[in-house]
Amino acid sequence: MRAIVTLLLLLASLASAAADESKVRVGPIDAVLTVPPGVPKPPVALLIAGSGSTDHDGNGPKLKPATLKKLSEQLVARGIATLRYDKRGAGGWKKEFGRPEDFRFKDFVDDAASLIEYLRASGQFSRLNVVGHSEGGLVALLAVQRAPIDRLVLLATASRKQGDLLKAQLEKQLPPEKYAPIGKAIDDIMAGQIVDPPPAGLAIAPSMQPGMASAFNEDPIDAMKKITGPTLIIAGGRDRQLPRVDLLALTAADIAAKSLWLPDMNHVLVDVTDEADDVASYNQPDRPLDPTMIDAVAEFISHE
Repeated sequence: MRAIVTLLLLLASLASAAADESKVRVGPIDAVLTVPPGVPKPPVALLIAGSGSTDHDGNGPKLKPATLKKLSEQLVARGIATLRYDKRGAGGWKKEFGRPEDFRFKDFVDDAASLIEYLRASGQFSRLNVVGHSEGGLVALLAVQRAPIDRLVLLATASRKQGDLLKAQLEKQLPPEKYAPIGKAIDDIMAGQIVDPPPAGLAIAPSMQPGMASAFNEDPIDAMKKITGPTLIIAGGRDRQLPRVDLLALTAADIAAKSLWLPDMNHVLVDVTDEADDVASYNQPDRPLDPTMIDAVAEFISHE
């Protein structure tokens, strides 16, 4: 099995090397468009990264799993073009984005919608698809309501508001006396209040709290209920950030959606064996993605 995976990675690398890769700018957004060689009017997938200052490879300042880069390589090897981009804040905050304290979650949605429209207007592609990873799944759910697409893929995407999810994650990690003030502060921020000073362990400056509130309060279930096109939802059993209930809730919100549960896959879409292996994978950019996940996404996007 390992030899087969190694061969697939080699083939993907060769295909990526031969692909037509170009840098594009759409408004203030820097992106990378990769088109498979010899495929007239291929389908295209807009890849939307997860939370943080994440670049077009799926890397942040501290964690570098290269999730989007690896996904792009595998999709291009299967005849699917990709567009991946630097989120606001990746590599520093550009003046074109305005003041950081004026950021709202809708700005992420605006960016994704503008990229969808760019791909649609280019006329280069047979079908337009969106693949959102983690928080990128929420961005995708909101963006496709404004800019219609053909198919939607959600990878390791939460069904709960981000504020509620963060509270659940921290409550599992922290002793009750440390969690209590943090949980209350998150509730206050979600209610539109400014928490000054924020409690120890919640490093959200008062000036940035309105922007965080806009992210904390978006409801993926409400957005999911409005999706009308074909949707594929994939999640993993070794994802320490999201339990299976999130997959089930998203699927229940759209009974027409397809879903796939991969027992060994973690949050950055690789197979791991235990918690130590999971932690290590967040800084292993050459580690292969779950092959079943890749095949499922490629088949779903390519299906007529």
